[in-house]
Amino acid sequence: MPAVSIVIPNYNHAPYLKQRIDSVLAQSFQDFEVIILDDCSTDESRTVIEDYRKNVKVQAIIYNDVNSGGPFTQWKKGIEAASGKYIWIAESDDWCESSLLETLVTALTDNTECVMAYLQTHTVRNNDIIQTSTHPKLAEYIDGKEYIGNYLAGQCSIWNASMLLFKKACYYNVSDRFTKFKMCGDWQFYIELARQGHVFVSGKVLNYFRKHDKDVSGKIYGTGANYIEEIEILTGLIDSALITIDEFKKHLLHKYINFLVSRERFLPEMNNLIENKFYQAGGSDLKSFLIKEGRRLLIKARIKRRLNMLFDN
Repeated sequence: MPAVSIVIPNYNHAPYLKQRIDSVLAQSFQDFEVIILDDCSTDESRTVIEDYRKNVKVQAIIYNDVNSGGPFTQWKKGIEAASGKYIWIAESDDWCESSLLETLVTALTDNTECVMAYLQTHTVRNNDIIQTSTHPKLAEYIDGKEYIGNYLAGQCSIWNASMLLFKKACYYNVSDRFTKFKMCGDWQFYIELARQGHVFVSGKVLNYFRKHDKDVSGKIYGTGANYIEEIEILTGLIDSALITIDEFKKHLLHKYINFLVSRERFLPEMNNLIENKFYQAGGSDLKSFLIKEGRRLLIKARIKRRLNMLFDN
């Protein structure tokens, strides 16, 4: 049995797929198998994938006859086909440094209570680094519930699945809820993993998270549909007693203000859906809180911006 199963779920990423697979095969830690899944791509992905069929590390290639409709059912299929102790979901349009896997395997084997380990990533577009994730310490283990409160409540601090390794045994304690999401399924998945033990965080930047025109999450953000799923994540956290009511209100208000600022970019029908989702999240009292505090903080921000413009002139 290999120590690690590397799952590469692909959909229409032919231009990036060779770099992805080659960076996986070049890892300094070599006790792994590779499972490649293709979700009925319409580009040249199959041609690229078939070039690796005879590679000794490639344990399985799985083609879908019909598109699954979302990435997380592919995660589930790949994980369940894996035989390794640890799982690395290496997204098909990313790549990494050769020491990534060794760094994360060491973290998991050094602490038996650790259920998942991740490091930092550059976000890149073409040849430009547009953003880089950070962590205040070079390396640390954090209690899972503490980690959820500090790093997975208001937002998902794990920007990209390719930067993380987790224990397969813990997958069996994760519900199917993550497969119902279009874009926040990874966030839900990490929450359910983290509550099972410790989380290791490295400050090393060894991953490259690619942004491009075929990026599905970017398109969803453009419609505003992300707010629907983010509210569901927050509601799940409060229902599971993983955050307090005050934390819930703080994070919900922050998202509500972001929505008010951004809503002009979205269709009227979507704005109505998002507003209803916010107002249904905590009942009539919370609706009044959001409307009142949202209006107050927006006015305060506008006054501050005008004062800054006045003094700048």
